[in-house]
Amino acid sequence: MPVTVISSKPVPAELSGTFRFIVNLTDAVFRGIHHGKKKHEDDFEAVLDRSRIAGVQSMIITGGSLRESKTALSLAAQHGFFTTVGCHPTRSKEFDEYPGGPEAYLQALDNLISANLHGKGRVVAIGECGLDYDRTHFAPEDVQRRHFRSQLFLAKKYKLPLFLHSRAAHKDFVNILREEGFGEDRERKGVVHSFTGSVEEVVELMDMGFHISVNGCSLKTEQNLLAAKTIRPDKLLLETDAPWCSMTSTHASNTLLETLPTSLKSKYFPSSTKLPSFMMGKPVKGRNEPSAIGGVAWVIHRLNEGVPFEKVTEKVYKNTIQLFGLDELQVV
Repeated sequence: MPVTVISSKPVPAELSGTFRFIVNLTDAVFRGIHHGKKKHEDDFEAVLDRSRIAGVQSMIITGGSLRESKTALSLAAQHGFFTTVGCHPTRSKEFDEYPGGPEAYLQALDNLISANLHGKGRVVAIGECGLDYDRTHFAPEDVQRRHFRSQLFLAKKYKLPLFLHSRAAHKDFVNILREEGFGEDRERKGVVHSFTGSVEEVVELMDMGFHISVNGCSLKTEQNLLAAKTIRPDKLLLETDAPWCSMTSTHASNTLLETLPTSLKSKYFPSSTKLPSFMMGKPVKGRNEPSAIGGVAWVIHRLNEGVPFEKVTEKVYKNTIQLFGLDELQVV
């Protein structure tokens, strides 16, 4: 959809938004633990309350390791959400360090998936998996590539979409996907999340059949905004990647975010307090929360000339339901 930044009319105050998004609710900061130390009361339920006020209908909790995938499954079952199961590229050394070796680690992921394909908290995607060449101090490139491929086996086995991570590794990333049968067979699909790549990369990934998901980190620079503009409506997803990827005043998106109506700003970015002055019921300043999804949606709305905010949120909501097979949330 062609896009130009324009002024927009205020949206109705009662607009809540209906959209799905992906967050890292397994992070300890939602339990009051910052940098390994208890800093305030567990305010997890308050975080969920704020997300509901912002119009969040449900969540997909991402698994970034075997241990984290287990935690995600427990949380999702408790709250009626959904999960992914997989191993983030920066943690891919865990395959080699696991008792029994890589095969045992992969089998453990396999067992988690097979046991949780139905009911509350079910697995709806494989990942977070992929490549991250910005942080090879955590895992060398060859280790990342090897264990990226092994997780693609799981996606093929269970016919589940991929939840993908790519940083400074686009060429190897798409080559591996193609070699493993993704990108040509449109039945094998997924989303490249927290996208920060180029316009050319957006086009290539969409042509391969993948969705692109954006958050605050995806909207930092003018080049980021150009890439976000390039995403076709049928391939667009939104997320927060909370507690990371906050939208800040230094980002290129801030000019667009400043046009957010006050009625919505109070829902998406409620008044916060600094960590030392924590108050139950208020967000912690600097900790991204699920409620901020509305701000991401607003920026995408402002980047798309003539497209109402409600239409952006509705389209993304439907895209997410279709991609991840969330039939119980189906919009008529």
